[in-house]
Amino acid sequence: MVTLLTESGEHGVTSAEPSAGALWVSAKDAREATGWQAKPEGLCKGPVCVPLPAGRERELVDGGRIDLAALWRHLGQPAVRSQRGHAWVLSESARERTAALTSLEAPDFALPDPSGRIHRLSDYRGKKVFLVTWASW
Repeated sequence: MVTLLTESGEHGVTSAEPSAGALWVSAKDAREATGWQAKPEGLCKGPVCVPLPAGRERELVDGGRIDLAALWRHLGQPAVRSQRGHAWVLSESARERTAALTSLEAPDFALPDPSGRIHRLSDYRGKKVFLVTWASW
């Protein structure tokens, strides 16, 4: 089993076959961990599809498996692994992260108020918000 860290969280991937530069996983595990799936038009995440490089399709998709490390490199994003290959991090590029930070727009999140009603930050876009946090440690 390989532990895969992505923007959506930590995933235990039992179908993973890691090597020095590749991380082959089942199409099902790729979709669950990253949102990317193989379609006739290429590799897609929601409405966004990335065509497979002509003549190099098998470098990214082979049967029912996807090489997530190759996909991340193809997208220009970092894919790093532990020395043993039991843990991988698939992250967004520094350019995307910098753009998100300089935009000063906080990522969406949801928190309950004292009565249990859920509030999402996106519900208050365009309005002034005063957010107070506290931690006991």
